[in-house]
Amino acid sequence: MMEPKILDVRADLKAGREPLPMIMQAVKGLSPGQPLLLRATFEPIPLYRVLGMKGYGHEAKRIEDGDWEILFSPGEKRGLFGHRSKAAPDDDAAAKTSAEGWPAPVRTLDNRGLTPPEPMIRILSTLEEMGPGEVLEAFNDREPQFLYPELRERGHSIHVEKQDQGAHLLIRHSD
Repeated sequence: MMEPKILDVRADLKAGREPLPMIMQAVKGLSPGQPLLLRATFEPIPLYRVLGMKGYGHEAKRIEDGDWEILFSPGEKRGLFGHRSKAAPDDDAAAKTSAEGWPAPVRTLDNRGLTPPEPMIRILSTLEEMGPGEVLEAFNDREPQFLYPELRERGHSIHVEKQDQGAHLLIRHSD
């Protein structure tokens, strides 16, 4: 097995920086067949699907101080639940969705100050309690890159307004 490239994003997460662009850049820079060893402050479950769609399997284990170490290895492209997947959709499309004509939000979440993955868990849990067509408003410290594929999988629509200190989200429950 080829030596893995090591990427430690724990300091970035603790500083409130979004590590996804750094992770995706590291993946692009891998040699053919080379694995990526990621160290993070939490188990990045949504990343499993994102990289799974790019052809990477994973093995995760908890390490010192409750942090996580995940080895992403190239292999057959598979999506969630082990099914063959289509190409990953464009995550930037989420920010371009228009909220024009949407009803007013029925719930508001202030996720600022929370560490990942808590904002995403709160949003997904709240959406489970909402009805078709209802809108959830959320405020996050950063743009929720891992949330986009989860929302698409469930059929929800999202409109994102990037702000100086984070992101304002409007999420419409699937009809």
